[in-house]
Amino acid sequence: MSGEATEFTLLPDLAVRTLGGAVVWADDESFAEKENLIRPEPATFTAATFGHKGQVYDGWETRRRRRAGGDAPAADDRDRAIVRLGAPGVIRGVVVDTAWFTGNYPPEISVEGLAVQGYPAAEEIAARTDWTPLVPREKVNGDAENFFVVDSEQRFTHVRLSMYPDGGVARLRVHGVAKPDPRWLDSGPFDLAAVENGGLVVDCSNRFYSHPQNLLMPGRARSMGDGWETARRRDTGNDWVRVRLAGEGVPRVVEIDTSYFLFNSPGAARLTGIPSDGSEFELLPRTDLQPDTRHRFALEATEPVTEVRVDVYPDGGFARLRLYGTLTPAALDRLRAEPLLGELTDGIMDDLRGEQP
Repeated sequence: MSGEATEFTLLPDLAVRTLGGAVVWADDESFAEKENLIRPEPATFTAATFGHKGQVYDGWETRRRRRAGGDAPAADDRDRAIVRLGAPGVIRGVVVDTAWFTGNYPPEISVEGLAVQGYPAAEEIAARTDWTPLVPREKVNGDAENFFVVDSEQRFTHVRLSMYPDGGVARLRVHGVAKPDPRWLDSGPFDLAAVENGGLVVDCSNRFYSHPQNLLMPGRARSMGDGWETARRRDTGNDWVRVRLAGEGVPRVVEIDTSYFLFNSPGAARLTGIPSDGSEFELLPRTDLQPDTRHRFALEATEPVTEVRVDVYPDGGFARLRLYGTLTPAALDRLRAEPLLGELTDGIMDDLRGEQP
């Protein structure tokens, strides 16, 4: 279904370039290249910026389809682009953003998913016929974000966007929960909190300036806007963020990175572990932080946890949170069994939908 923004947008975008997503194939990109679909920033537009192929658009735009003799395209004609997700996972919703496309957007779209092993060539993926419908053929509006809820518990590695019959789309957002290959998680210590490994921010005190899911993205932050920053507190409390880990595990090292936060980083932070029974214990006592610094602290934990909470004092922002450790044998067994993720996201959405400034 299409409509206004829905709660699934609180979940990470599994297709975004900063998570490792890639547009691996398109059957046409005559006016604007397919790679624009997954750029992290909103689309921009400058009027009367003409190149050799016409007005420059920050999106994916195909030529006008024509039948033999110049007739209009058939009802089932379409242009397609395939995106390899940066983090394979269960998809909860899709946003087809036609920003700045007013007289050249597609009247209808559809989205399908595919799960493949390994790294097949783009041509092989394009030739596959076992795509699973995620968004049926639906009408879209021009110069608008079009939201579609996805009802599927399957794990996908690729999505295919189809435009009927042609036109332009600025951005494609594929929101969901990552579900990595268990063989990767069984290879040694790794970042238990990373989005690509199945970590997820499930609640926070404030998301005034930027989204807390940024904390768990791969790589170094590129600017202050690529982290999590809260509003300035005017009371005696403090801000915090709660993270559900890839699975039950024992954390050994935490990294709290305040890179690019010069005059608005927290003065101190504290890390709390939360086991499966909901109790709490201290992993890192309240510790002073420095601005624009990657802080790494060894942890003495022996008890496994399923979540952690980072309290920052009193407010501010930081760029990345890393929590290196290993999963318990029981957690690995559950991941190998590839359980459904319905229960995982149902509880998380109750927390994330809470009112925020």
